Amino acid sequence: MKLDKVHNKSKRLRKKLYLGEFAVFGFEVTCKLKHVSDVEFDVFIDDIIDVIESRNLIGGGGSLNDYSLFICGDGRYSSASESDRAYIKDWLEINACTNSIIIGDLVDAYYGVY
Repeated sequence: MKLDKVHNKSKRLRKKLYLGEFAVFGFEVTCKLKHVSDVEFDVFIDDIIDVIESRNLIGGGGSLNDYSLFICGDGRYSSASESDRAYIKDWLEINACTNSIIIGDLVDAYYGVY
C-alpha cells in the first residue's frame, strides 16, 4: 500500500490493518535438500524449527527435495529482521543437508511490499 494512503488512516485503523508502524515483515527461504533419508529429513526439520523458534520467529513449508518457507515474527506485531535473515542463511549454509540456498528480502507479510 502506498505510503501516502497509510498516513491518511487513523492509528487504530493502521493497527487493525497492519499498516505503517504496525506492519509485519518476513522473508522467504528456499533451498534444495541433498539426497537425504527420511530420518535425516526429520532431523533437519526438527533442527530448523528449533533455530527459527530460538529467534522468536515462525515459519513453515517444505518437501523432501525442495524446501521453501516464509519466516516472520512470532508475536502479533513482531517482524523478522536483517539479523534474522543473516542468521538463518548462515545456519543453512553450514547445514550438511542443504544447497542452492536463496534468502529473500524482507517484505510486508500482509501486503508483499518492501
